[in-house]
Amino acid sequence: MTDCLFCSIVAGEIPAEIVAEDERTITLMDINPATWGHALVIPRDHARDLYQISALDLEACAVAAQRAALLARDRLGADGVNLLNSCQAAAWQTVFHFHIHVIPRYQDDPLRLPWEPAAGDANAIVESARVLRGE
Repeated sequence: MTDCLFCSIVAGEIPAEIVAEDERTITLMDINPATWGHALVIPRDHARDLYQISALDLEACAVAAQRAALLARDRLGADGVNLLNSCQAAAWQTVFHFHIHVIPRYQDDPLRLPWEPAAGDANAIVESARVLRGE
């Protein structure tokens, strides 16, 4: 899709801090993070939302989200993780390309869901991506 932000990232037309990728998914840093290390898992193929994603891509995204959660635990020291998918505007979906938020949680973080997305610190986003990649 030409007007889809995530499709543009998949196509390499827009830069992103990519943490991991495979033949079906890309895991990248959220530019409006709720917590340190907040990542997104997206399918390479466009699907508007949970209602439209294929079973194979949904499964691949779930497996990639689990990998990202383990990275958050093992490399960022997260005490837990929230996986969040918003389907349709009434459920807070703002980018209409299926994605799963992988939100690391820390014992003392003040986050309450839903959070108010706001631009994150670019250097902190790059640093958390570097740590998640094991660099």
